[in-house]
Amino acid sequence: MLEKFYPGEYVDSTYEIDFDRLYEEGYRGVLFDIDNTLVRHGAPADERACALFAHLKELGFSCMLLSNNKEPRVKMFHDAVHVSYIYKARKPNPANYRKAMEQMGTDVTNTVFVGDQIFTDVLGANLKRLKCIFVFPIAHEQTRFFRFKRRMEVPFLPREIYQEEKGTQS
Repeated sequence: MLEKFYPGEYVDSTYEIDFDRLYEEGYRGVLFDIDNTLVRHGAPADERACALFAHLKELGFSCMLLSNNKEPRVKMFHDAVHVSYIYKARKPNPANYRKAMEQMGTDVTNTVFVGDQIFTDVLGANLKRLKCIFVFPIAHEQTRFFRFKRRMEVPFLPREIYQEEKGTQS
């Protein structure tokens, strides 16, 4: 059961993912978390995010934002990048992953999920059997809940990252 908490791939940043390669491999849909995956928590879409979505559309990808946030937050981001979205997605519940793929016209064989949280993004994608790319958070959130949650994620990170999180050297 623990394998559900491990993504298929770890990448430092969403902006380092080789989406051209993914398209060549047959992927046609990309689902994104927003906060700390594309921008800092609560931040509007920046030039880098807008350029990413423009490039993905040029390649031929269908994209969707899949967020546990409320609609005003998700719509603000959507208004800048112009892709569909599902808010209050209740990740890791796989129901909205399925709904998103239906709306994009994709399926589990040609959709990838990109997110920064093990217990919501990764678990949900794995429960739906999607290719999942974990990106390290752009910034660490300061609430007690998120600090606790990030500490709980550490065992599911690659060993070298685990050691960095623990403040040790190899």
